[in-house]
Amino acid sequence: MKPMGFPTRYLPARALGVLLAGAVGLSACAVGPDFHTPPAPDVALTPTALPHATQAADGKAQVFNQAADISGDWWDLYHSPELNALINAALAHNPTLQAAQGTLLAAEEDFRAGQGALFPSISGSFQGERQKISAGELASFGASQGGSRTIPPFTLYNASLNVSYALDIFGGERRQLEGLAAQAQYERYELEAAYLTLTANIVTAAVNEASLHAQIDDTNRVIADERHELRILNVQLSLGGTARANVLSQQAALAQSEASLPPLEEQLAQLRNQLADYVGTFPGDFHVADFTLASLHLPQNLPVSLPSAIVAQRPDIAAAAAQLHEASANVGVADANMLPKITLTGGLGYESLSTDTLFLPQNMLWSLVAGVTQPLFQAGELAAKRRAAIDDLRVSGAQYQSTVIAAFQNVADALAALQYDATSLAAAQAAMDAAAQSLAVTQDAYRLGAQPFTAVLTAQTTYQNAAIVQVKARAARLADTAALFQALGGGWWNRDDVASRCCGIIP
Repeated sequence: MKPMGFPTRYLPARALGVLLAGAVGLSACAVGPDFHTPPAPDVALTPTALPHATQAADGKAQVFNQAADISGDWWDLYHSPELNALINAALAHNPTLQAAQGTLLAAEEDFRAGQGALFPSISGSFQGERQKISAGELASFGASQGGSRTIPPFTLYNASLNVSYALDIFGGERRQLEGLAAQAQYERYELEAAYLTLTANIVTAAVNEASLHAQIDDTNRVIADERHELRILNVQLSLGGTARANVLSQQAALAQSEASLPPLEEQLAQLRNQLADYVGTFPGDFHVADFTLASLHLPQNLPVSLPSAIVAQRPDIAAAAAQLHEASANVGVADANMLPKITLTGGLGYESLSTDTLFLPQNMLWSLVAGVTQPLFQAGELAAKRRAAIDDLRVSGAQYQSTVIAAFQNVADALAALQYDATSLAAAQAAMDAAAQSLAVTQDAYRLGAQPFTAVLTAQTTYQNAAIVQVKARAARLADTAALFQALGGGWWNRDDVASRCCGIIP
């Protein structure tokens, strides 16, 4: 082997071999802590045992399947072609995702750039220099200053190869590279989190749009009924069959119902604009079919991941672990900065007055330099940076723990919400059915003179409120189902959304 390209006949081979062998052996270690991913917590997902299924509501019960895998396209379970098309468009055009993808690629390239620190740095040069040596310079070499000794101008050619290698004896460069890899991992999981958040937000927005359409439809039906009642009352008033107070009361009820409609329409318009933003287009260019509750089917088989799986599935937990890993590597970097650094520098070149004779053996020049640098006095800077790195590691550890606890809270909240959503929807449906029957009976009784008109107004208000509560309960069940899929990680491991240039770098 010819180290650094130098011919072995010109170098002290035995000494060089001992030096390189020792350097390789020393560089196998690395100061600082070795990172290990914290173990998953051994806890239950919910304070009480999870039932096999929710209560049946609207003719449907949702079944909890323990340890079931999650589809990468979990929104397909809503069986809405419009929803699938909207999400596909958002995944292709959302600028936030594109920015996160670019950030990941940049972090991977930073990792690849950092790998260069582990290898020798080699540079080559070639130059031609025109010179004129003065008589004084000749005299400095012992030559006389006679005119006969004057050397005419000449051209000096030089071709050289320089090699520099910083021996990573204490692993500072490798810890630095480890931190860059952890940063790339963090950006990868941040991108996965962005995908998950975007898809869940679109599903939730679609559900809310469907809910608003249903509330608007119910309100319009109530307004139509109240206008019909008002026309009847006006006819009765003209015939002397009812009091003017009843007409005024009906006019007030109608005005109140009409006043409740614009806020719903405003929410709907703003929600449509939000969907346009998710898709990465302008509101004026967004033309998508309306979502209705009838077009969104409730997923009935719900996965429930094991606690150990949740830690691996949640991209926010994985991102927090990557930050913890980076903080751990930074401690090693701070440790290595306090220790000696050894650098080997070598040069091989040829120098001649003619390019024809430039590479002859007698014109060869070479040098080999080994240098050791040890910080002696930095006014406490290196020690303070090491303490800061240790503090940052503690902070990252606490943040990781906080992220894990929040993730388990998300899962527990979603599971509890789905159970109560079913109960609420069943009660809301029963209340709406009863209110509808009460309104019909009260209206018939009023026409026969058996009930005062105030009873009709009360029954109308009760039915209107019950119908809106039932719509909101249906929508909450659909939205909380999406929240469960998001809380469990969204099945990103079953998709290939993330583009990566560095094969094998990001696991």
